[in-house]
Amino acid sequence: MGKKTVHVSDFSGAVIDDDADVVRIVVLEHPDLMTGPVQLEALPTEVESIDDAALDVVVVDIFDAHGDGEARRVTLNASEFDALATGTPMADVLKTAERVKPPKQARKAPADKLDYATLEHAGKPHRGRTTDEEAELVRENLDKINERLATEGIRLIDPANPEHAARYGFPEPAEAAEA
Repeated sequence: MGKKTVHVSDFSGAVIDDDADVVRIVVLEHPDLMTGPVQLEALPTEVESIDDAALDVVVVDIFDAHGDGEARRVTLNASEFDALATGTPMADVLKTAERVKPPKQARKAPADKLDYATLEHAGKPHRGRTTDEEAELVRENLDKINERLATEGIRLIDPANPEHAARYGFPEPAEAAEA
């Protein structure tokens, strides 16, 4: 038995026949987005106008008495921001401004290892031992996990594959049992 993934445009609902035509868009910020970034799929023709519609914006963090030490992040048109510089062009102000060093990245502690016993990571290839929890999660949610793996470009789990059957506790394929 084979499985076929059908891509459908999140914008128009149109079926995307060729996998090479799938355009992936990650929405990082939107007024209606409450739970963090999301991924959408679309046809190339549906997103052609995005570059033309792009705005020149400035994103600033404002630290003042109103924030109790916390920054207020504001996004505004670049032309409006540039107009704030009245004595010298904004380009010159930015060239001579004091640089802000990015915060140092904290080193990942061993406790930050992926938990393969969660729907977010179950079924991903890994060197470690497959726990009973991961195997059960894969068996009970195979379609959902394979859909996520396909989206991430990772090999799918095939219960007929003897290696996958052994790793995740699927019944042995009939051909292997007869041999």
